[in-house]
Amino acid sequence: MSENYSVREFYAVRGENRIYCNAYIPHGAGKRPTVICCHGYGGNIDSCAGYAAALAHSGYLACCFDFCGGGMQSVSDGKMTEMSIFTEREDLLAVINAVIRQFDTADESRLFLLGESMGGAIAAITAAAHPESVKGLILLYPAFVLVDDIKAKFNSVSEIPDTFEQLGLTLGRVFAERLLDYDIYEEISAYNNNVLIIHGDADGLVPLSYSERAVSVYPRAGLKVISGGGHGFSGEHARSASGYILKFMEEKTKGKN
Repeated sequence: MSENYSVREFYAVRGENRIYCNAYIPHGAGKRPTVICCHGYGGNIDSCAGYAAALAHSGYLACCFDFCGGGMQSVSDGKMTEMSIFTEREDLLAVINAVIRQFDTADESRLFLLGESMGGAIAAITAAAHPESVKGLILLYPAFVLVDDIKAKFNSVSEIPDTFEQLGLTLGRVFAERLLDYDIYEEISAYNNNVLIIHGDADGLVPLSYSERAVSVYPRAGLKVISGGGHGFSGEHARSASGYILKFMEEKTKGKN
């Protein structure tokens, strides 16, 4: 709880799965630019909480949630062995719809997506599929590398077992089978609104080159490089990222393009 915003738990629904969410709600009436925050691989609702709190403190309505099967600590329904980037895209769409439906202050015309790591990839493919609905996109060290990681692991769909290990977690066949002939850069290039990418130059999990390539395929994108930043920001690196995020939001919600 802050002096100028409150946090409210709620649920979105995708099929038979309930998706656990937290809304960070600025005090006061009126429509608010709205940011949906997506955690990364193996993360949970707390992963983006610091960014959501900073956004709410600055007057934006923000929401964090647990992807179904998104991590071992997820409160949402679903198993990791049932999860893929495409099921997570459907989770995100369900959360967007729930926020717009449940919160009178959510401004549907000023909807932004924020994602870190794999959540950044999910936000990117969701925005590409619905460019008319997403005004802007904020990607923190987005894990576009995940497609190459799967292609390096399996040469054909027939090689994919029912379950397999990836970065210490057990995934199901559904995660990998559609990625072997998938071009994520072709997919995301359909999004023609504003994109901010923030990436550390010391990221040992997702090389900076993946974000540099993303900037080259997006029609309207900028890249902020955090010197010495690894995969996941904390301390001064997180404060720098928050500053870039808030500046981007101010510019894109005040009529500057």
